[in-house]
Amino acid sequence: MLYPINPQMSASFRQSFYPSGAKDDPTDADLQLDILLHHRDRLTPWQPDDATTRQLRLLVEGRRRFVADQVRLTNRLRDALKSYFPQALQLAGEDLTSPMACAFLRKWPTLAALQQAKPAALRKFYYAHHSRSEQLITQRLNLQAQARPLTTDAAIIAAQSLLVQCLAQELATLNPVLARYEQQIAQLFAAHPDATVWDSFPGAGPALGPRLAVAWGTQLDRFPDNQAMPAFSGIAPVKQASGKQLWIHICWACPKFLRQTFHEMAKCSLNLCAWALCYYQMQIERGHGHHAAIRALAFKWQRIMWRGWQDHTPYDDAKYVEALKCRASDLYARIRAANPIPACE
Repeated sequence: MLYPINPQMSASFRQSFYPSGAKDDPTDADLQLDILLHHRDRLTPWQPDDATTRQLRLLVEGRRRFVADQVRLTNRLRDALKSYFPQALQLAGEDLTSPMACAFLRKWPTLAALQQAKPAALRKFYYAHHSRSEQLITQRLNLQAQARPLTTDAAIIAAQSLLVQCLAQELATLNPVLARYEQQIAQLFAAHPDATVWDSFPGAGPALGPRLAVAWGTQLDRFPDNQAMPAFSGIAPVKQASGKQLWIHICWACPKFLRQTFHEMAKCSLNLCAWALCYYQMQIERGHGHHAAIRALAFKWQRIMWRGWQDHTPYDDAKYVEALKCRASDLYARIRAANPIPACE
């Protein structure tokens, strides 16, 4: 049986016996063995999830890395266009990751190149990429004809246009990669035993639903109560007390991807669930910042998820609101004040 040891635990244990900072691998191995022999009751044995869940975990983590690459490239592309060809941000479309935007910037990387093209050729390009709004095409054609260059510096235009073409090419190659990931994720998630449970939460969707499934896994004893996941994921705050001093802060040592999953899910639920929005607003009114309010909402969602995970029961918004009513919760009073009460989708 394997017992994972937190690197911070091992480093702190070594510091207790070697305050000079001396370190080598054999010494670390002996200290970790000592931890295992004398403090095994504080360690949790590692038990892998089933193959489907493990594969799904690797896929959602891989997809998220490619999404981060896409965001990074898009930010660089937008910055480069603003330096010499800002009109492209309208002409290529709002979504710079779309196939149309990538094709546009590879074909016409400068305003001069674009204005050499005939309006009929530009109209044909938009039609070929399924952008057929006559009003939008007319606006773009007028912009093509009336646009003035932001700069005429040949050095800037030559260097930045090459950068734009290369970034557009990189973004174009990411689209089919993400599509393949999303296809495999959807297939595995459909076969997951708790797919209906995680798909029922507002804001889950095709991206966050699978991430919730791998976050909780299939071993019901891994998180024995509804406080275990908030503590493990870093959503629950950390309290430090000494004498009369008390300091509460965000958890820094936690699985960042896991915390991000619940943070993003809670944020997405604001537009789909009435009580979630009311709870967020209550946190803001109490003086919490945006991210602290989202974490507080995520903490509440995790407690609800734990019960659904244990019982293999999909989330029922009406049932939860009724429970708030029975407890005479302040949150229920807030929901009633926002009459009529929209239901979660």
